[in-house]
Amino acid sequence: MTEESVQNTLSENEQIAERKHKLQEWRAEGQAYPNDFERQDLAKAVCTAWQEASEETLESKRPRVQLAGRIMTRRLMGKATFIHIQDMSGKIQCYVTQNIIGEAAYQAFKKWDIGDIVGVTGEVFKTKTGELSVRVNQIRLLTKSLRPLPDKFHGLQEIETRYRQRYLDLIMSESTRRVFDIRRRTINALRDFLCTKGFLEVETPMMHVLAGGAAAKPFTTHHNALDMPLYLRIAPELYLKRLVVGGIEKVFEINRNFRNEGISVRHNPEFTMVEFYQAYANYQDLMDLTEELFQNIAKIVLGQMDFEYQGHRFDFSKPFHRFTMLEAILKYHPDLNGDTIHDAAVLRKKLDALKLPYKSSDSVSKLQLIVFEETVEEKLWEPTFITAYPAEVSPLARRNAADPSIVDRFELFIAGREIANAFSELNDPEDQAARFQLQMQEKASGDEEAMPYDEDYITALEYGLPPTAGEGIGIDRLVMLLTDSPSIRDVILFPHMRPKS
Repeated sequence: MTEESVQNTLSENEQIAERKHKLQEWRAEGQAYPNDFERQDLAKAVCTAWQEASEETLESKRPRVQLAGRIMTRRLMGKATFIHIQDMSGKIQCYVTQNIIGEAAYQAFKKWDIGDIVGVTGEVFKTKTGELSVRVNQIRLLTKSLRPLPDKFHGLQEIETRYRQRYLDLIMSESTRRVFDIRRRTINALRDFLCTKGFLEVETPMMHVLAGGAAAKPFTTHHNALDMPLYLRIAPELYLKRLVVGGIEKVFEINRNFRNEGISVRHNPEFTMVEFYQAYANYQDLMDLTEELFQNIAKIVLGQMDFEYQGHRFDFSKPFHRFTMLEAILKYHPDLNGDTIHDAAVLRKKLDALKLPYKSSDSVSKLQLIVFEETVEEKLWEPTFITAYPAEVSPLARRNAADPSIVDRFELFIAGREIANAFSELNDPEDQAARFQLQMQEKASGDEEAMPYDEDYITALEYGLPPTAGEGIGIDRLVMLLTDSPSIRDVILFPHMRPKS
């Protein structure tokens, strides 16, 4: 540790000690941490209501407000002080003078610190520079901040600290608060869209006896009373389709999923999705619905359908591109053609040249999928539906009527990453049972992401699942797009981090 960092640490420690001393004095007065202040107004609402009013209007009407928030700035000028307080809606300036609140109250106020939370009662006016402010009649200390906030000019610069201490990031950063406001409005818009379309929102279990519904490695836990292992949900799919069997023909869930996989700028082990299912629909219907949904969300949340993400301009008003998986491979690999793309030896040679791993037992379909996932996905920046995935890597999707080797499925890619996955559901119980058996063989050969055999789900299918299409959309990745956030950690309030050493 350098001498400068030691001094900075000591300086912060000294500030904490001084603030704790002030807290003890406050406690001795018998007034510490009151809970009887009634906030009646928010900063943004006050500014919206009176920003356009003239000084004369404000002086004649003298609108009275009662606000509460955190002191973010302070400018002492003898017997008068300007402070900015921040609440959930934004900031507003307050003018505190000894003449109005009294000498004793003013001397106590001068001992308070930036970061303290206060309650303010006063009248709205405009300063000589035209800034809307509150002329304070009464001010109370509600909560003492024992730790100093980061420097207001530099904010919270270290990214890891922002993630670990999100509460501090939210205090200091208006852009961070905006990200999570957009997240809130995105989820609301999504929910409203589906409800308007007649979908019913439900909740399904988060602890499963079998880890099914997706190809992923689960987190394992244990139920003590039943003395049995349970798995944190990797997807709600099989439960939602049981509900369609039961007659809830349009159903959705905004859900938390848990997958015991890597962490990256696109992956967090705990993430949020929406899954929805519609009877008497197919994957093509959902492509149209998805375009409409994304257009609707962009209009409501951003106020427009064109926006920028990481220097690239998107326009959701234009039709999304549509390619089969093989068409996309051929588009970005001109060295392949309609014949060689089905040649296992050619595909292995290509993967070897690209230094991409594969198994000697991998089929042509799996080799094609590796080429697509590892070399094509990242190039799909414009909104693009990819269809016609191999049946053997889509164990829950309906086979294509014209070509049973592929399924009626799409994935939506935007900015080089998967945003949504959908397919016409497999509702043939015998076909589904056979595919579960194949998955069990994969699991026995060491594939930890292969699905188990779900006997109860097969039983549900035997009662009859109507022709159905279903889709899952990654909400975190969608919010990344709408907020121009490069990392998934930027849009999750508390992303998973390694413990501090």
